[in-house]
Amino acid sequence: MKTINPFEFSDTNKRYYTYDYYLKRRFGGKCFKVPLDGGFTCPNRDGSKGTGGCTYCSERGSGDFTCTPDMSITKQFEICRNGLLKKWPSEKYIAYFQAFTGTYAPTERLRELFEEALSQKGVVGLSVATRGDCVTPETAKYLKELSKRTFLTVELGLQSVHDETAKRINRCHTYADFLTGYNMLDGVNRCIHIINGLPGENREMMMQTAKEVAKLHPEFLKIHLLHVLRGTALAKQYENGEFDVMAREEYTNLVCDQLEIMPPDTVIGRITGDGAKDALIAPLWSLKKFVVMNEIDKELVRRGTYQGIYYDK
Repeated sequence: MKTINPFEFSDTNKRYYTYDYYLKRRFGGKCFKVPLDGGFTCPNRDGSKGTGGCTYCSERGSGDFTCTPDMSITKQFEICRNGLLKKWPSEKYIAYFQAFTGTYAPTERLRELFEEALSQKGVVGLSVATRGDCVTPETAKYLKELSKRTFLTVELGLQSVHDETAKRINRCHTYADFLTGYNMLDGVNRCIHIINGLPGENREMMMQTAKEVAKLHPEFLKIHLLHVLRGTALAKQYENGEFDVMAREEYTNLVCDQLEIMPPDTVIGRITGDGAKDALIAPLWSLKKFVVMNEIDKELVRRGTYQGIYYDK
């Protein structure tokens, strides 16, 4: 007997509000993100707040699937879009400034980059990955103006609400700093990023991060699994036995617990992560991303639950 999906925002077996479902409803069909590198850096890399970057971050600042910033935005977009077209035909795209901190530049420079991206054929929106401490009043003003003209999402890397964890991963800003930037963007679509499995954190701490995020009621949320990548400070810590990575069953159960307490209308942009195969040290089970996603689907069905079932307004 087929199980009826009780979750409102779904037309498949998914019991959470997927980004794909959201985009299909908004744009009437498939819409893909095209990753771009605007040539940014981060305040915990250039010395203004620290050096070395976040301990888990790759040399490309999480932009491992982007082109190099020595190319123009137009050229990057063309190359990445053509690569996507080989797999998934589409005529609608979201330009995604994914690498490093996408608002860590003067507003005039941001305007040049973002407007060039929006001028590309088929682009219906813009996503900008950044940090809460890199949102200035002037930048927020521009982003609010931009959000009136296009589908804009500002993605904010929180990772954890625990300041001791922030120090451990060299994030170089506090949860209070994050909230300041988050609140400045009121009225703009905001996507919060969290990471499960950070060194020193237990299940209770990870659930506390999820509970605080649920209180904020963001428009979008990305749930990541911690990846240990070659060449990072985190890799050295892992090799020295300073922490261990999560097991698949542990991660599956935790994500389901987190989804159950999230607002049902928060769009879930991701429930696991993509680590470059040639750079990934651990956990190797994460390479089978669709297996992980299927396990989460099955666990929600087994529980008879769905996103938001225990959400406390």
